[in-house]
Amino acid sequence: MAQVSVKKEWNPKGKEASGLKRFIKQIDIQLMVIPALLLIFVFSYIPMYGVLMAFQDFDIFKGFFASPWAGFKHFETFFASPEFYNVMRNTIVIALLKFCIGFPAPILLALMLNEVNRMFFKRIIQTISYLPHFLSWVIVSGFVISLLSTESGSVNILLEKLNLIDQPVNFLSIPEYFWTILVTTNVWKEIGFGSIVYLAAIAGIDPHLYEAASMDGASRFKQIFLITLPSIMPVVTIFMILAIGNLLNAGFEDILLLAKNPILRPVSDVVDTYVYRVGLQNYRYSYATAVGLFKAVISVMLLTFANAVARKSGNSLW
Repeated sequence: MAQVSVKKEWNPKGKEASGLKRFIKQIDIQLMVIPALLLIFVFSYIPMYGVLMAFQDFDIFKGFFASPWAGFKHFETFFASPEFYNVMRNTIVIALLKFCIGFPAPILLALMLNEVNRMFFKRIIQTISYLPHFLSWVIVSGFVISLLSTESGSVNILLEKLNLIDQPVNFLSIPEYFWTILVTTNVWKEIGFGSIVYLAAIAGIDPHLYEAASMDGASRFKQIFLITLPSIMPVVTIFMILAIGNLLNAGFEDILLLAKNPILRPVSDVVDTYVYRVGLQNYRYSYATAVGLFKAVISVMLLTFANAVARKSGNSLW
């Protein structure tokens, strides 16, 4: 008996109807989302008309629509600036150091905390590691400056007691030490809070997998590589995409507060501090907007590229 195949035609109206039914069915949840959407629209999308300043010689008294147009003049000025190479180099190097060291650090901490069996000891470590995240950079920078002080700094006192130095070293005035101090401080401040998501992902792993692996003779170290890491890889991938999208955000508050000495400017001046120093402090609003827009465009390109690469593994933002 011959089989008759029936080809179903795609019905966009039916798809829209099912989507509408789903929306009505979830109306209580959808209404909860509306305030968040309004906040994003009011504070994120409406102010976007300010990017017009990047293409104008903006005059605060004339406003957005009366200021003369300048085209790509401010972009060309930034690219031709003698500080362009130094600013971009510092931004990329600091961002890469923070990414290469700061991104895997919370994962390693979460893996190590997961191996701690004594809950009391585990909670103490978690509390101590989470606390720095809730301190402002003003407090953290003051702590670091005090720690590295030449007069009563603990680091200099310790090094002198160990006979490693003859006299105190002013670490925050030596350019060669700045990147190490900055990245170390960032990792110390954020490692605990960043591990929360990974600990939650690890907690969701089926414990029977570990029992089966243990019965097969797998050590705890092998279980981490064969069970734990593959299970949390979707979460790691999503956070990696977001981290790559923020790659040009090398920092602002931390650098501004730790690099107060002008000697450190050749190694500390990044896009954000450059915009603040040259653009905003000198009232060059159009120039500052152009530099900021350039950074935003590169960030979007990096985010899109990272998401496209991650999509091949089945884990992506969109």
